[in-house]
Amino acid sequence: MKRLVACLALAALSAAAVAADKSAPKARATKASTRAPAISDFNKDGDPNLQSTAALVLDAKTGQTLFAKNADQVHPIASITKLMTAMVVLDAKLPLDEAVQISTEDLDTLKGTKSRLPVGAHFRRDDLIRIALVASDNRAAAALGRSYPGGIAAFVDAMNTKAKLLGLSATTFVDSSGLAPGNVSSPADLGRLVSEATRYAEIREYSTTPALDVTLPDTGRKVAYVNTNALVRAGNWDIGLSKTGYISESGKCLVMQAIISGTPIVIVLLDSWGRLTRIGDANRIKKWLEKNPSLIAGNFRAG
Repeated sequence: MKRLVACLALAALSAAAVAADKSAPKARATKASTRAPAISDFNKDGDPNLQSTAALVLDAKTGQTLFAKNADQVHPIASITKLMTAMVVLDAKLPLDEAVQISTEDLDTLKGTKSRLPVGAHFRRDDLIRIALVASDNRAAAALGRSYPGGIAAFVDAMNTKAKLLGLSATTFVDSSGLAPGNVSSPADLGRLVSEATRYAEIREYSTTPALDVTLPDTGRKVAYVNTNALVRAGNWDIGLSKTGYISESGKCLVMQAIISGTPIVIVLLDSWGRLTRIGDANRIKKWLEKNPSLIAGNFRAG
């Protein structure tokens, strides 16, 4: 009898515990955040907190270095190469209205990139420069090099000759498109290259065109291109020259000349790996100069 009473008592206690458990509010499970922490615009010294591996900021009027990060490191530069391609074509004084036919030789057999320029179609030389600078089209750049007097070998020689004349000692070109990782330079050299490229009205105009419609001559079909630099299409930048670049070996690259705090500034960003890292870095530089306009008057910063 005592055993029966004890069992009944235990059962009652167990039922009460279950009831209490059901009525008690349950704590919510907290899900761990997978969002990366926001990157601050400035480091502890007040300098731009750049994520690009190598960078340079220049006062374009004086040539003064305002900020440098691994400025002498040599990196593949991908489609930044196309700025030199455009300069060499324009230096040659080739007729800009001359029709250049797209050839199978212009196809990208190295990286397999695509193009909307059909083989066999004819395009004005100046349209090919536009397409190469706005859309970074590799087939357009290849056709520009191939149609140079002496062909692509002579064109690459001319690219490297101009690099030497500009004193770009860390710079080598091996093609007209930038697809090969052998096209290399440093931020210090690219600062000079961008400054030289701004002397060409065509490059300034073409590289900062937000969008471009091209009519395919054989079909009449229109092809729409947008500038590969989203900042050109933004409303809060005054950009005078722009070029992006990317291959797997180079990471994402960006060079620009822009007016910031009333001064033309050259920005070079190499080896950025996030999808928007180079854009974020450019905006950090802009904020930094707008916050510290006196820097333009003279303080060099090495990051």
